[in-house]
Amino acid sequence: MGNRKTWITAGLLGVIALVICGVLLSLGNEEEAPSLVQYQPKYIDAGAMLRFTETLSSDALEGRATGTRGNQAARDFIQKRFETLGIQMLGGAFVHPFTATPDTEGDSSVNGANVVGMIKGTTDGPVLLITAHYDHLGVIDGEIYNGADDNASGTAALIDVAQYFTRHKPVHDIVFAALDGEEIGLLGAHALMEDASVPMQRVVLNMNYDMVSRSEIGELYVAGTFHNPDLLPLVERVASEAPVKLIAGHDDPALGAADDWTSQSDHSVFHDAGIAFLYFGVEDHPGYHTPSDDYANITPDFFARAGDTLVMAAMAADEELDIIGGEKAAD
Repeated sequence: MGNRKTWITAGLLGVIALVICGVLLSLGNEEEAPSLVQYQPKYIDAGAMLRFTETLSSDALEGRATGTRGNQAARDFIQKRFETLGIQMLGGAFVHPFTATPDTEGDSSVNGANVVGMIKGTTDGPVLLITAHYDHLGVIDGEIYNGADDNASGTAALIDVAQYFTRHKPVHDIVFAALDGEEIGLLGAHALMEDASVPMQRVVLNMNYDMVSRSEIGELYVAGTFHNPDLLPLVERVASEAPVKLIAGHDDPALGAADDWTSQSDHSVFHDAGIAFLYFGVEDHPGYHTPSDDYANITPDFFARAGDTLVMAAMAADEELDIIGGEKAAD
């Protein structure tokens, strides 16, 4: 039994290695978007973004639960993309490990790691923080929860937004953080707040991507303007030109816990620290936190449109970050 277990483990690691190597080779050049994408993106590489999502949500990564081999494989893949894009390390490394205790009763501490880098702007001053969690639920009762929309999609979108800014230098510094441990208590976000190598004291806005690839009706929500009403004009300008229906909402406490997304993802930690946020995501769908959240069930054309929308929002935020920072200082 011991030898059999060793062979199985070695085989799984071999599959993961092959998947990662194959995709890294395929991402060397821009890819043609699959035929399911009729939209012609202006800012993102839809083919690469879709392939990244497919890889992160493959069975080989076993649902990417924090502390597992699949999670580490996903992290290695993200790190390699940061390296390839030429993103700057912070603290001499892309991978920033942490140890924390999940929020579920009786759980012991886990070892996780964020993948963090920066694209320098043309000026010093306020910083834009863009986040997406890459962990998911892992294997439950023998079934793999692949988390294609939640949140392989947000991680892939973060990579494509970063790629845009490596080619079009931003005005302000932008920190990109692929966070671990979101599903078990926003652990990576808490760790980032305490990470001395990240200039969190200069961050004036967090844009968080969590579930951005699956909408049959073409709707992408952005939460945060209820708490930061000065951001509403920015959102409305982006919405007026966005290739998706961008809707401000899901952030009013009067809606109740289910419909108020203020505390539903990593942006909650930054909000509690006084940092303004804009959280982009779709409404819950039948695949949410089920084994059916597979790559085959995302809506590729919508995802490509959402990717362009996220770049547009980040561009607008970069342009207005000094104003946003001044408003934060005045509060």
